[in-house]
Amino acid sequence: MLGLAGCVPAGRVPAAAIRVSETRRLMGVPWTITVHAASATAGTAAIVAGFAEVARLEKILSDYDPDSELSRLSAMAPTAAAQPVSDDLWRVLERAVQIRNVTDGAFDPTVGPLTSLWRQARRSGRLPLAGKLAVARDAVGPETLRLVPEAREVVLGRPGMRLDLGGIGMGYAVDRTLEVLGRHGITAAMVDASGDIAVSAAPPGALGWKIAVAPLRPDGQRDEQDRVDPLLLCHAAVTTSGDAFQAVEISGRRYSHIVDPRTGLGVAGPAAVTVVAPDCTTADAIATAASVLGPEQSAAAIAATIGCAARFVWMEEGVLRHACTPRWPSQSPQTTD
Repeated sequence: MLGLAGCVPAGRVPAAAIRVSETRRLMGVPWTITVHAASATAGTAAIVAGFAEVARLEKILSDYDPDSELSRLSAMAPTAAAQPVSDDLWRVLERAVQIRNVTDGAFDPTVGPLTSLWRQARRSGRLPLAGKLAVARDAVGPETLRLVPEAREVVLGRPGMRLDLGGIGMGYAVDRTLEVLGRHGITAAMVDASGDIAVSAAPPGALGWKIAVAPLRPDGQRDEQDRVDPLLLCHAAVTTSGDAFQAVEISGRRYSHIVDPRTGLGVAGPAAVTVVAPDCTTADAIATAASVLGPEQSAAAIAATIGCAARFVWMEEGVLRHACTPRWPSQSPQTTD
């Protein structure tokens, strides 16, 4: 549940800790790592190690890099036998399948053929042809991917299938980066991968990390009903998924870059969902699924996910609507446990 129990008092972080923050572009987006360390040198060393971890994981999880482990695995489909994968790829695929199951397929790591087709549609401004859409959909679904837990191996069951971890891989990288910072002695840190955010203990003298909730509109302007107090978090993660910055209008209708695995088309917008969870892997994937399902259909999946809460904002007949799940945080410092 959401509560205060896991918040580490500021006193556990040295009062004289130095704040160090750096930004680099990785996985196609800017990453900012902010730490409070005993010295600037220690903080910088931890941040460098954190960025190195992101770069390492990008070579494993990217579906844009043809030489990544994920891309090389997808290129083998269909596999004649189960294929061994690295520990990191296994963990992400295992969690992806768990979230696929709890969301009834609204999140699906096999959606790659559909996302490739939708990227082409966004570039051309035209919906995919029905025939191509049917072929792509036939290569997507639970039956196309089988995990072998006892050996940590993977079976790809359909020709033309392609794994896509875009809705979970970045969140996983955020979590692993926070772990690396911890191993370097950093107890108060924030990792922000362009809106996929995880934090550890509160900064010195603070009750938590203050994080603004992204607005629905891309220009940052807010209508009165879109106003929400900043979140105050520690030992938690938050991410916003929607079409504010990645959308296309086709035949007068606005579509998100997020693909609905059930239709093969982008989610209709404008809409956004912000998810708070114990870790960024979960927050990232649940936000993607909730964008597909909407507030009513995703309620059960969010309620079934420990420490998870969401806030939805969408336009309906020209009117801005919003809804929050029961566990959405108040202004008190929050952790997820």
